[in-house]
Amino acid sequence: MSVGSMLCSRCGEGFDHHEKIVNSAGEVWHQQCFVCVQCFRPFPEGIFYEFEGRKYCEHDFHVLFAPCCGSCGEFIIGRVIKAMNNNWHPQCFCCELCHITLADQGFMKNAGRALCHDCNAKVKAEASGKYVCHKCHAIIEDGHIKFRSEAYHPYHFNCTGCGVELNIDAREVKGDLYCLRCHDKMGIPICGACRRPIEERVVTALGKHWHVEHFVCAKCEKPFLGHRHYEKKGLAYCETHYHQLFGNLCFVCNSVISGDVFTALNKAWCVHHFSCSICDIPMSQRTKFFEVDLKPVCKKCYEKFPNELRKRLKKLHVPTPKKTII
Repeated sequence: MSVGSMLCSRCGEGFDHHEKIVNSAGEVWHQQCFVCVQCFRPFPEGIFYEFEGRKYCEHDFHVLFAPCCGSCGEFIIGRVIKAMNNNWHPQCFCCELCHITLADQGFMKNAGRALCHDCNAKVKAEASGKYVCHKCHAIIEDGHIKFRSEAYHPYHFNCTGCGVELNIDAREVKGDLYCLRCHDKMGIPICGACRRPIEERVVTALGKHWHVEHFVCAKCEKPFLGHRHYEKKGLAYCETHYHQLFGNLCFVCNSVISGDVFTALNKAWCVHHFSCSICDIPMSQRTKFFEVDLKPVCKKCYEKFPNELRKRLKKLHVPTPKKTII
């Protein structure tokens, strides 16, 4: 078909020989006519959405036709989950109790909530005063065994390895239960804090194994998370609390003193932090100072005090601090 015989699908006019033509789905358009039918603007980067033979820019198509997610409130492009009288992104439609996604496994409606089959069974069991077996997820009609807050049928509380009946010392590995003998054969370390198996990263310290999050400072109980720790009498400490309890921390900056230490007024000071508490002028090991409210005051500032106050403080005069090396 020649250019002269073609007509624009929007305005019905023909094309000049030098004019740029837009071809879409077998139809032709002037470049200025190939626009969104709603806002009449060109399509950004040529991207458009077509509905019932009409072309829309992305924004207008979302506003006019795309449903909004009942969870996040965003437009849904692509797969839509229709449930509970609403629309959802597949990843947003989750069990209201355990938050597992329900898009591909189905759900149960319980008291206006969307629940997975396991949580629905638990809710029903709790309402009737019964338990749900943690292994088979069925309601336990007669007799149960409790292990780490989960209930089991008695015949489901057995070692996965040898089948022997288990007790409170059972070990759980990736959802399966094992007796101590079978667990030891697997070579899986036990955490020194929670006494549970360590299936991922292991910290070995103080002659024991630990979960990363369970190896903590004995003072502040914060995990070391790979940072250096200090051992003392079978306990582990972070750097700050180790030096606070057993070493020297500067009275001013509260940091570990790694070089020369000034000891004065029963406190430790970095060399460059030992200064007059009034004028803040640094003092050396030869500087004469006085103690006022448990803080050092240089001679110049001290002499500005009223005579009566100086008489009272005279007995508290502290000798020149000693310089020590650690």
